[in-house]
Amino acid sequence: RSNSPTTTDDPRSAVSTETWAIVLAAGSGERFGGPKHLVEIDGVPMWRRSVAVFEQHDGIDGVIVVGDVPGGVPGGERRQDSVRAGLAALPSGCATVLVHDGARPLVTGGIIDRVLRRLAVGDCEGVIPVLPVTDTVKKVDGDRVTATLDRATMVTVQTPQGFTRSVLAGAHASSDADVTDDASMVEAAGGTVAVVEGDASNIKITYPDDLPTAAFLLAGRQGATDG
Repeated sequence: RSNSPTTTDDPRSAVSTETWAIVLAAGSGERFGGPKHLVEIDGVPMWRRSVAVFEQHDGIDGVIVVGDVPGGVPGGERRQDSVRAGLAALPSGCATVLVHDGARPLVTGGIIDRVLRRLAVGDCEGVIPVLPVTDTVKKVDGDRVTATLDRATMVTVQTPQGFTRSVLAGAHASSDADVTDDASMVEAAGGTVAVVEGDASNIKITYPDDLPTAAFLLAGRQGATDG
């Protein structure tokens, strides 16, 4: 889905403000036991649930899906390879990009709103949704505790993560390190990454046991809507 680009009135100084999303629906899903993005939740493949939220959001001009799914761009062996494939498929007019894991099928428009608003402030190159750590966190070496860490300074990270498109593309072009999220690459390249509030229901499906939780949360949302 793509909307028309938004530009300034003067074509000589036209600056695109298009924002696109890259939804990752690739990978073998080794811990899950197969391609988890194809698994259905209440009759809908989880990758499709993720895509639908971005397609319906007024702040998103288009969506690139990466993976072996209908309309998808072929993915790569690693997560960052798939992100690069998505970046390469973006139109030239895209200035801002959100990257989302298709295995987070309960993403909400509210999270997208918060990421976009914070990125629009203009004082950072990336924005990530986070949740506070509630458990005590310890550093270990083998079976020995080596330190107790200050959980007040720690967060867990979700997607979608939003970036200035040129910065994210540059970070991927300058590094081939294995990473678990795109913010790590932007941070390593010297970019500033800000945080916004995540959503506890925006869970990532990693193991089969996560599916009942997702179905329960989805049913709760649908019940609240029906009520």
